[in-house]
Amino acid sequence: MASVFRHLSSGSAYASPHRTSITMCHHTALFMPSRVENIGTAIKVVSVPTSAEDKRGLPASTILLDEETGRVSAILNASALTALRTAAGSVLATRLLLSEPPTSLVAFGAGKQVEAHVDLHIRAFPSIKRCAIVNRSKNTRLENLLSVLRQSHPLVALEGLALDDTTNVRDAVGHANVICTATSSTQPLFPCEWVSPGTHLNLVGSFKPCMIEVDRDLIRRAGTVTVDSIEACVIEAGELIAAGLRAGDMIEIGRLVDYQDRLGEIQITKGDVTVFKSVGIGLQDVAIARYVVSKAEGLGIGTIVEDFHT
Repeated sequence: MASVFRHLSSGSAYASPHRTSITMCHHTALFMPSRVENIGTAIKVVSVPTSAEDKRGLPASTILLDEETGRVSAILNASALTALRTAAGSVLATRLLLSEPPTSLVAFGAGKQVEAHVDLHIRAFPSIKRCAIVNRSKNTRLENLLSVLRQSHPLVALEGLALDDTTNVRDAVGHANVICTATSSTQPLFPCEWVSPGTHLNLVGSFKPCMIEVDRDLIRRAGTVTVDSIEACVIEAGELIAAGLRAGDMIEIGRLVDYQDRLGEIQITKGDVTVFKSVGIGLQDVAIARYVVSKAEGLGIGTIVEDFHT
């Protein structure tokens, strides 16, 4: 992911038009085409449920093109890949922006994004010993997620909390070194004053101006906000728009990658928390799709459709 973000911030060797959306009966369909030089060309289609009661997840597919013939070379189920590539970006941001190894993680949501974020953070930071996952309610979905994560990470104390359990959620947020939010919320999940100085936040849920996971005061506490794409975030990141942030108040993570050993040289406004806001960029989808297809070809797995183009 680091090289993908570097491509984006360099302003060259890629094409990534702004996503197009179409409203369906029960979903908003998002179409995201992208090309990265020397990696590939692809388009991802994601269907986001319009009802909060729809618990079936986000159907997603990526079509990868052959660079020589222009034909479709592969079709991938991108649901898990989307969560994985987003979480990989967040882990990169945590590594770049957090000053000390984290010991406590809090995640809001109970879908594939949260599963991937918690899993990758624990793998990337063995220092994490505690993790709380906050959902709208303590339901079967949350319990199943906790069961999966406990099997993978038996040495980490994992607990599930309902969002309305104010006392315990406040305590978890206040003790967290890292907070990840991956919800479709249209109002702040917790107030600014719950968050302790030094905390790093990865905000990946919102992708429309009306979607907001944290309040404007928390965004302003961060000073300069790190984002995946300034161009996309100024028109899609609800929290940043609500806080009145402009392009000059943001820095792309690709620039931090270039300066990762000398971040002090970058002119930014520092706050008492750090924030990474991601709305998702198509370049990530190209990179992970190309990698998975290459791996599948090497292992001889996958389904080949004969005469597809005849």
